[in-house]
Amino acid sequence: MDDSTPLLLSYGPSETQHPKVKKAASPSFDDAVEHYVGGTSSYQLFQALFASLAWVFDAQQTFINVFTDAEPSWHCIRADDPSCSSTGNPCSLPKGSWAWDLPTHTSIVSEWDLECSRSALAGLPASAYFIGCLVGGLLLATLADSLLGRKKMLFFSCLTMSLAGALTVISPNVWVYSALRFICGFGRATVATCALVLSTEIVNKKWRDGVSIIGFVCFGLGFLSLPAIAYINRGSSWRTLYLWTSIPSFCYSILLYFLVQESPRWLLVRGRREEAIHILKSIAVSNGNVITSSFSTLVTSEDVGNVGIFTAMKILWEKRWAFRRLMAITTVAFGLGMVYYGMPLNVGNLTSNIYLSVTYNALAELPSSLITFFCIENFNRRSSSLILTTLSGVCSILCVFLKIEGLKLAVEVVSFFSACTALNVALIYSIELFPTCVRNSAISLVRQALVLGGVFAPILVVEGRRNSFLSFGVFGLVIGCCGLFAACLPETRGRSICDTMEEEEYNTMEEEEYKEIPSSNNPSVV
Repeated sequence: MDDSTPLLLSYGPSETQHPKVKKAASPSFDDAVEHYVGGTSSYQLFQALFASLAWVFDAQQTFINVFTDAEPSWHCIRADDPSCSSTGNPCSLPKGSWAWDLPTHTSIVSEWDLECSRSALAGLPASAYFIGCLVGGLLLATLADSLLGRKKMLFFSCLTMSLAGALTVISPNVWVYSALRFICGFGRATVATCALVLSTEIVNKKWRDGVSIIGFVCFGLGFLSLPAIAYINRGSSWRTLYLWTSIPSFCYSILLYFLVQESPRWLLVRGRREEAIHILKSIAVSNGNVITSSFSTLVTSEDVGNVGIFTAMKILWEKRWAFRRLMAITTVAFGLGMVYYGMPLNVGNLTSNIYLSVTYNALAELPSSLITFFCIENFNRRSSSLILTTLSGVCSILCVFLKIEGLKLAVEVVSFFSACTALNVALIYSIELFPTCVRNSAISLVRQALVLGGVFAPILVVEGRRNSFLSFGVFGLVIGCCGLFAACLPETRGRSICDTMEEEEYNTMEEEEYKEIPSSNNPSVV
């Protein structure tokens, strides 16, 4: 393709255009790149898919506590002991009158005698993991937008997560174990965010929604692999699960560094034009296009190459419209996080088989990805979020009153399924709400709100062993109330994503003004 036309990203009304009429031809990054390199190639799809595989290992580390920290079943040593057989709590029984069904090393609860500990201590390892995610997200969020970029941040996160997971096998007590879970969560904090943003930024607009769904499917597959691994290793030490999940994660991290390229969109916004040009040309070659243009005039409407690490966060706080969006979407995410992370942990409080219960929840992840694709293609983001969070909340509260365990499990799965779908929609919604220069930071904050809900979930789950309202009931009330904040967000369905704050601000203002113009009086309005 021989074309000397500069790849120019511009915005703003022309001098001859009516200020309230949306311009018909202002080239976006997507349009300009497609003009030079063509559509999305199999090479780009491979990179997007490989980056999305990080979700598999993210899911494994997130939900591994369901099995390693579960309270095992127990039995009375003497079957004819009435004082033992009449109680459901071993803490009220003398030592020697009962024993665990499996070897003590199958769970941290039995190995470190945590069955009678306070709720805070029993839930500490899982909470420490989510606290690590929270701290890591706050400290690492802007690095993917500023210094490191999407690829290096994803590599660093996966590597840290895998190494911390591997070191967990040498934990001598619950305190060291919790500290290592904190480090694992700290490293994991930006895995899904970077994988999602990187995979969507290296493909064109046509494939963006589909690639987003691939990440969610991979997360579901990672979650689904856990009960299979745990079942294969039932009776073995809980430490074995960490080896089974950490070693493949480490190998993936190394391959990621060599097989995946950086996002050209991020490089361009950061002012690193030469690197962006090199990647764009390699993409063009994979599409069968021969480019003779030097791309010497490749420019953006805003050069943010000297933005500091925390500048992106500062921008989000200073722009009123960005702040409103951030507060609304993070509130929704907080409610989603409590149910999304709490429900799988809470299945241990049901009397059904834990392997089957977790499998049903994991299986709910897969159709939720398909439903997410259907929702984003056919319905507004805002209404989808409201309906799904309400449904999840109602089903969670119903679990408090249902007595039939089979029906209770089915309603619990529906609640988790609705929360999964709402979460997927919320993440895609977040991509469209914020421009490239701060997108990774904004989505990281959304995920931190999600994780903050997860911090409280393990403690509520432990309390729910005594009173189910303190788990299922609280989950339902929180997600139902927080989901209402989606009504405060603008609708983004069908819009192109922007690259700079000014472009997003201008487009938002332009759309609001455009709505005020009767279409019959403005035939030129696009």
